[in-house]
Amino acid sequence: MGSGETELYFVFMNHDPVYHRLRANRTKKGQLELDLYLSRKHEQLLSAILQPGTYRKTVSLVIIDAFGVEISEEQANLLRSAEGVRTVEKNLEVV
Repeated sequence: MGSGETELYFVFMNHDPVYHRLRANRTKKGQLELDLYLSRKHEQLLSAILQPGTYRKTVSLVIIDAFGVEISEEQANLLRSAEGVRTVEKNLEVV
């Protein structure tokens, strides 16, 4: 696992009531809690599915509960079947 060329993929998560509750809190503290919650949630998913050192998370997207990660196509396929993942899409650059 983890062999081959890595590319940027976006992982979109399924409905999460905790995410929606935290997102509704528009205070600074609420936004910080949401950022921390998503960062931990995304890191836990990656560390449970992929081998350490074989991926690089680039960003957690707060507005849609998704994240960017540099991984191989094989790793993307593993994430597609993970519980809680709605879809995994390769980043397509428009030139």
